[in-house]
Amino acid sequence: MTALRLVVFDVDGTLVDSQGDILASMAMAFEAVGATPPSRKEVLGIVGLSLDVAMPRLAPDLDRDTHYAMVDAYKASYMTLRAKSGAAQSSPMYPGARDVLETLSSRDDILLGIATGKSRRGLDKLLEGHGLEKMFVTEQVADFHPSKPHPSMLQAALSETGIAQEDAVMIGDTSYDMDMAKAAGMRGIGVAWGYHKPEAMSAANRIIDRFDALPQALDDIWKD
Repeated sequence: MTALRLVVFDVDGTLVDSQGDILASMAMAFEAVGATPPSRKEVLGIVGLSLDVAMPRLAPDLDRDTHYAMVDAYKASYMTLRAKSGAAQSSPMYPGARDVLETLSSRDDILLGIATGKSRRGLDKLLEGHGLEKMFVTEQVADFHPSKPHPSMLQAALSETGIAQEDAVMIGDTSYDMDMAKAAGMRGIGVAWGYHKPEAMSAANRIIDRFDALPQALDDIWKD
């Protein structure tokens, strides 16, 4: 009997490219408190972290109350931009992502999950916009967990699905995703098209540069 396996995806930078809204919303967050926005490189470097962790990293000289205000301003801006253009346009899926998700979800031996720094509301809007509401059996969001790379999200996904850690793989584009997988005792596959350079994902078991390479990479990992 084939073992049941779990494939957990990060969202921003892995499944969808949200950098336009992320950069615009971060600029609004800084402008709301009269601070100079960080560079594009700095902002994309913290994508994947929960906002309450990301803001102090980007603005270490500001106080906690100001960080809270920045988080609120970021969320308000992001939802406004999303409502204006719709999820499918503001956060388009990467080439090949939908086809691979459909291929994997059709397999009897694979369950799909999500582990993201997005809020519950943000993820729901994104999945609805792309028609992916029923694709994932476990969805872990920032509202209920410590920020990546803490393993809490993946531990919850394993618990909810009953899958052993050796039968689960994390797919992501940042060092936070790969470090989270390692901390949870899972293997990780890094994607080269996201927001961190491949060399930053030193904890990854392998790196792929095309979405259609993922099914074979998963099979290879499980053979090993």
